[in-house]
Amino acid sequence: MFRPLSIFIGARYTRAKRRKNFISFISMTSMIGLALGVLAMIVVLSVMNGFQREMSSRILGMVPHASILGAKPLDDWQKVADAARHNPEVVAAAPLTEMEGMLSYRGAMQPIQISGIDPAREHEVSIVTQHITRGSLDNLKPGEFGVVLGEITARRFRVNVGDTLTLIVPEISNAPGGITPRLQRLTVVGLFKVGAELDGSMALMNIADAGQIQRWQPGQVQGVRLALKDLYQAPKVSAAIAAGLGDGYRADDWTHTQGSLFSAMKMEKTMIGLLLLMIVAVAAFNIIATLIMVVNDKGADIAILRTIGATPRQIMGIFIVQGSLIGVVGTLIGGVLGVIAALNVSALVGWVERISGQHIFSSDVYFISNLPSELQGGDVLLICSAGFILSFLATIYPAWRAAKVEPAQALRYE
Repeated sequence: MFRPLSIFIGARYTRAKRRKNFISFISMTSMIGLALGVLAMIVVLSVMNGFQREMSSRILGMVPHASILGAKPLDDWQKVADAARHNPEVVAAAPLTEMEGMLSYRGAMQPIQISGIDPAREHEVSIVTQHITRGSLDNLKPGEFGVVLGEITARRFRVNVGDTLTLIVPEISNAPGGITPRLQRLTVVGLFKVGAELDGSMALMNIADAGQIQRWQPGQVQGVRLALKDLYQAPKVSAAIAAGLGDGYRADDWTHTQGSLFSAMKMEKTMIGLLLLMIVAVAAFNIIATLIMVVNDKGADIAILRTIGATPRQIMGIFIVQGSLIGVVGTLIGGVLGVIAALNVSALVGWVERISGQHIFSSDVYFISNLPSELQGGDVLLICSAGFILSFLATIYPAWRAAKVEPAQALRYE
């Protein structure tokens, strides 16, 4: 079977027992370090993907993917909803009225964003119905001024279902200063918990009550909330729908309210990936030390090969093959172990919690009470490719030094 000289000898050098066991130890250490670095990168990036998925599903499941808003209150929101549904990216549409104000209870105050919703249609565009812990959205009846609070807000005010609190909203007037506060008593009819910051900054009420607080005519709403197939198409889709409706309509989407959060998460993942890549780089460049010692150990062999006709390029190839094999084996071992660990890290953390009796991610402290993980093939391919490339680059200098060995100088004292 045909086998190039460089590959044949390089593979033999990798398998052969050396006279100096220390070189074999350094070689094994480089391989183990590379495997651990690749494993760590795969697991950490998978966990970060899991956190991003959980935050996306919870936060973007609560806020509108996109909204079509009118320059003035809409009298017929169904017309706008029907026009939006003609777009193939739109899954569902529901009326929406949003306003900002302050909640007050026994002297304590907190800013809040009120979303006026239609309880019968909210499940089509939001996940809030799946996260109601007490009460029900059906208790948001028009004219009763009920409110559904997040659990963080309820815990901060120490209120429960049935308690009443005060909503303070600003109103433009002719009074000095141009703004006067308007007060409205609200009754807590339910609590929700999605495990995100929205539990402390968002509240829900019937859309008819929200319109009445705004002093609009019955049936008027601020706009239409849309649920989309692809979240990341929201700016394009909403802009196209608003343009099709003509003047008097504008588009809004989640990137205006939550875009900075997800940009920060993406940047964090990138920076942590680069920092972890340094671990892989350190392990890969240990191959340099290994191959330099191998070159010194094999000086006589290199000289003999040169005297029988081996070219400098073939000598370089021998040590490039040897170092690359160390890198390939280490990267493959780390990749396989990393994939297995990433697929089972949630179960492993749960097992540790059961054995130790301690909750690593307590629901009272963290928004997410478990360790999510999402393995992405692109991440695995990128990490393993980085390991291969760094390992190959680490072989170039020692291989170049081996090619420069002079046969007469190397054999002088043999």
